[in-house]
Amino acid sequence: MVKRRCVFLDRDGVINVKAKPSEYIRTWEEFHFLPGIVDWIRLFNLLDLLVIVVTNQRGVARGLMTADDVAEIHRRMTGQIAAQGGRIDDIFCCPHEEGACSCRKPRPGMVLEACDRWNIDLSGSLLIGDSDSDEQLALACGLRFVRVRDGRITHTPLPVPESAR
Repeated sequence: MVKRRCVFLDRDGVINVKAKPSEYIRTWEEFHFLPGIVDWIRLFNLLDLLVIVVTNQRGVARGLMTADDVAEIHRRMTGQIAAQGGRIDDIFCCPHEEGACSCRKPRPGMVLEACDRWNIDLSGSLLIGDSDSDEQLALACGLRFVRVRDGRITHTPLPVPESAR
């Protein structure tokens, strides 16, 4: 089976406007797409790249929202993107508190699970995020990384050297 290339997207701060520090996007009404993100996703789709969201949602562990609340946000998010001609292939979500699992970014659990499910070529893939933990995850997995803020690229580190993979 041929390995596929993928664009991993963080959610809050990449797809939608990020909540204020120490706050969470808890309902669909609080979720607001960043300008241009659906165009980015449609472009990735046209390039035959998988588009997979990897998102920490610690608000579930803290009792600020339920797993069903997060699932509803994701259902509506993918529906809105699809209505505009884009496609999210999968979403991996860590609902755990810090230090309670192997999936919370920057740990690689969500990316490794996606690789198992989708047969992903990490060396040909990319992670787009807005935080240090996103960049640390990319480095740990041998992914190229692009940092964004407010829908704009702010930093593109050099590609991960072969010896670090």
